[in-house]
Amino acid sequence: MSFALLLVPDFSLILIGWLLVRYTPFDRAFWAGVERLVYFVLFPALLLQSTNSAKFDFSSTSAMLGLALATTAFGMAGGYAVKWVLRPAPVDFASGLQTAFRFNSYIALALAARLGGSEGLAMMAVIVGCTVPLCNVVAVWALARHGDARVWRELARNPLILATAGGLLTNLLGLHPPEVLAMTLNRLGSASTALGLMTVGAGLQMSGATGAAGPMAWWSAVKLVAMPCFAWLLARLLPLTELQAQIVVLYASLPTASSTYILAVRMGGNGPMVAATISVMTVVAIVTTPFWLAVVS
Repeated sequence: MSFALLLVPDFSLILIGWLLVRYTPFDRAFWAGVERLVYFVLFPALLLQSTNSAKFDFSSTSAMLGLALATTAFGMAGGYAVKWVLRPAPVDFASGLQTAFRFNSYIALALAARLGGSEGLAMMAVIVGCTVPLCNVVAVWALARHGDARVWRELARNPLILATAGGLLTNLLGLHPPEVLAMTLNRLGSASTALGLMTVGAGLQMSGATGAAGPMAWWSAVKLVAMPCFAWLLARLLPLTELQAQIVVLYASLPTASSTYILAVRMGGNGPMVAATISVMTVVAIVTTPFWLAVVS
């Protein structure tokens, strides 16, 4: 139950955003500006600082990292399979595919710290730093193809990819910002957590997702059931410590990232469907994430 309680603040922020856009003067035009601020400034600052400051020790975590990457690839394949099974509309498929494998990094870091303290947090930072670029590339690729945009042009100017790549590169080169700049980036990144989730709530339009219930259920099952099951089964065959196994299964069981909505809206996708999927996954994960942590323990 303690793990489930960690998810409540995130869902509460989504609810607050939903209430604000409907019952206050903060209308959709206001939240559109907030969404651009989060996407272009706040969330890139979070990714840049977190990947730049993470302590990577690939020699001791290679098996765990390999399993995390394999699990991500499994989620991508499972999410893509809906194209042949349920045949969703092209815009729904391009928008929702990312929800099957992307993850909420805010919840990831909070739960990792609860599981293993600073050691667990460092392990999750390694996974986040290596999987975020891959997930963003695939998500942008799908949406760019749908929009008839030049894929590589969209990837090259995507602020989330640029920030993550910049953080990893400067980390590997041993280049770290001065303390004053690092504190500024931390403040900007902290603001992205609350505002990003509130933006998701402000964009909720459940009626716009009624025709995509099947694909939404498919992607939710891939993310919350199939991926953690895959990670748990393979973790039993690999030379992982108990904490490493817990961290990678935790990573696999997380609900999808709140930024999936931001990306879908920015690239002309089905934002309401993605927002509804985020909400459904977040609520269901209150039950499924503690379940998978109990299974692997």
